[in-house]
Amino acid sequence: MHAVIAELTKSCPVLVDGAWGTQLQARGLPVGASPDGWNLTHANLVEEIPRAYVDAGSRVVLTNSFRGNRLALAADDLADRVVELNRAAARISKSAAAEQAVVFGSIGPSGKMLCMGEVSADELRDVFLQQATALASGGADGLVVETMADLEEAKLAVEAAKSTGLAVVACMCFDSGPDNDRTMMGVNPEQAAEGLQAVGADVIGANCGQGIEGYVSIARRLAQATELPIWIKANAGVPQLVGDQVVYETTPEQFASHVGKLLDAGVVFIGGCCGTSPDFIRAIKRKLDA
Repeated sequence: MHAVIAELTKSCPVLVDGAWGTQLQARGLPVGASPDGWNLTHANLVEEIPRAYVDAGSRVVLTNSFRGNRLALAADDLADRVVELNRAAARISKSAAAEQAVVFGSIGPSGKMLCMGEVSADELRDVFLQQATALASGGADGLVVETMADLEEAKLAVEAAKSTGLAVVACMCFDSGPDNDRTMMGVNPEQAAEGLQAVGADVIGANCGQGIEGYVSIARRLAQATELPIWIKANAGVPQLVGDQVVYETTPEQFASHVGKLLDAGVVFIGGCCGTSPDFIRAIKRKLDA
């Protein structure tokens, strides 16, 4: 077990942070604007997010770098600033954590379809290596490959992340199939666990895609398929469009009411994804403390 993971899991469960995207939007990020670009233009506002999560009880906070690979950043004309953006993301979260929490750099999907030939495996590996190396050089304590639908892309990202020597969490997004237990590319929890463990992930899990109640059975299946620690960050329910606003209707208390079932299913790291906030982390902490 990686030393960082071993230290964190001395005291289980481990409370992670909540959403970033909806928190950035709440601070004025325009719809369609680059969240990662804010690391350079609005660093003070970005830093408010991990600081609020640490204050709420998070022992792990992520970085504002979910779309920080050069393929995704190309859409915002920021592909030439990958290293700068990711180093800034790590430094911002490290400053906010103030040694009260560890910082895991967020690595999201490339936005290109490997299976359709939009990008090659070698290029993807290089893309993720560039981002992972930049996050590491900025001071990240670990890396989180998250919201992945394509297992092959996820494996390439994990391999790249592992080359930094940092702890690596690998998460798929289960939001498809009749039971919402497949990724968009048809990967089930057992396949995910086997594939991600094979390439060296230190922690395996799932995030985004659906509400917390749907992740109880997925967490159980992941835990049965691997002896590695399990990480779950679910959404605050399914988003609803009210007028021109996206609204998540699950309350912090409703979200936290499922924590016990997740822990029984084998979850070690628990936090929130889209629509969650520091209030959700506080609600989870109250449940854990009780």
